Amino acid sequence: MAITNSPAMIVAVALAALFMFSVASVTASDGPFILAHKKVSLTKLSSSTERVSVSIDIYNRGSKTAYDVTLEDSSWDQEIFYFVTGNTSKSWEKLDVGSVVSHSFELESRVKTTYYGAPALITYHVASKPKLQIAYSTPIIPLAILSEKVVESKLVLSLWGKYGSHVCVVTIVVLFANAIATPSKLSGKKRH
Repeated sequence: MAITNSPAMIVAVALAALFMFSVASVTASDGPFILAHKKVSLTKLSSSTERVSVSIDIYNRGSKTAYDVTLEDSSWDQEIFYFVTGNTSKSWEKLDVGSVVSHSFELESRVKTTYYGAPALITYHVASKPKLQIAYSTPIIPLAILSEKVVESKLVLSLWGKYGSHVCVVTIVVLFANAIATPSKLSGKKRH
């Protein structure tokens, strides 16, 4: 096997080395490693109101406890959303190694828009460092608030769920028959 020095190969090797270095530095770090996952779900209450449920899970995957953990998710525009339950900030005294904490709140909107939210901000202290540490949650996909859901896609999914296995079986049989018939046609032409 020949080794090529193409630009794509060089970039791939560099990215792999960078990934391995970052994984090694994270696993070798002597402190907390905070991961946060932000989830959002939409529920249409009426033709003019949609409920937005937000949940943020914060994990400590490091080797030490994080102290004075604070979550702040202030990306929700007050001209578009109003609060139903909860609030966008929460604090915990500490987050032990291997543990997880969660926070959730609900908003409602009466504005038809596509909303691009930002990741939530998590700050914490490490016992051995005086400087405040910062982490961010995962971002959310753009939210289509009060958008018209396409009924056709539901129909297609319903039909696929009902008849999809039949279509797959028929397709496999046709492809198998074609595979059997095709070599015999080609071998017949070669004999002449």
